[in-house]
Amino acid sequence: MEHKFEKSQRWNYLVEEYQTMLYRIAFSNLKNRADAEDAVQETFLRYMKDEKPILNREHEKAWLIRTTIHICTDVLKSSWHRTTVALDEFMMAESKNVYLPYQIKDDRTLEAVLKLPVHYRNPIYLFYYEDYSIQEIAGVLNEKEGTIKTRLRRGREEVRKILTERRP
Repeated sequence: MEHKFEKSQRWNYLVEEYQTMLYRIAFSNLKNRADAEDAVQETFLRYMKDEKPILNREHEKAWLIRTTIHICTDVLKSSWHRTTVALDEFMMAESKNVYLPYQIKDDRTLEAVLKLPVHYRNPIYLFYYEDYSIQEIAGVLNEKEGTIKTRLRRGREEVRKILTERRP
């Protein structure tokens, strides 16, 4: 009985510690509140089902972020997602200001970051909004540091292009 209680406490801690960050990452990928919530929930379910021991907190955090990104990628690749438009996504397209829930920064830069392709968006988001180092991002995304540096540079260039485009 004590073992189940310890697991329950551990899962509660994980949710309290990482839920907001994972939600922001999922929302930045999916741009839809309901899908982001589902992705975070699926991430925690996969963690709970996976009985492998996690080495340390950093490995645990990286696993959760990587799993959230993979789930978002799966959702975006699904035929259902490609052929439907959610009501709140339609409403968001109608509004000029895009904001990331639980995030203080509400500006055109974030709007531009959300328009980036996913291979630029994730490194940019993790670097600037979650304060990850290039080395940490490389570990989370299973990429080389040089690849992350290149994606950050190209992503910044794309953001700059988006921000300097004339709006009608």
